[in-house]
Amino acid sequence: MAKKKDKAAPRVMENRKARHDYSILETLEVGIKLAGPEVKSVRDGRVSLTEGYVRATEFPPELTLYAVTISDYQPAGGGPRQPPGARPRRLLAHKKEILKLSRASDKKGMSIVPLKLYFNDYGIAKVLIGLGVGRASHDKRAAIAERESRRDIQRVMSRRS
Repeated sequence: MAKKKDKAAPRVMENRKARHDYSILETLEVGIKLAGPEVKSVRDGRVSLTEGYVRATEFPPELTLYAVTISDYQPAGGGPRQPPGARPRRLLAHKKEILKLSRASDKKGMSIVPLKLYFNDYGIAKVLIGLGVGRASHDKRAAIAERESRRDIQRVMSRRS
């Protein structure tokens, strides 16, 4: 009888820098179009989301993910069959959602950034993107101070009980 595979914990690649640099107003889960070896590379967790950004166009309505690097999957062999690591990748969403994001990102200071890359319960690669406003350095310091004060309060409350 064959042994059953242990289901490993789902791997989630998170862009922590995005939540620090942007104040996220709205999020949306979209699909991503990947080439064959890229899927294996993403499953291995060899992805860098930190410099990534998304552009939305109205005509034709599409979302494109830029500056996200997916490393080569070595067992697939190198050479011309491997897609380049930092190529633009198409994101899959409904037309209505794309148009909404496109109009929102046209406003001054608004950006669309990738927050997470993961596989859902059905094994399909998904990207959580966020519409955000860039934070100034003094806003970042205020957010850090607020987060630390919340931690201190939690620490004190946990000692009381």
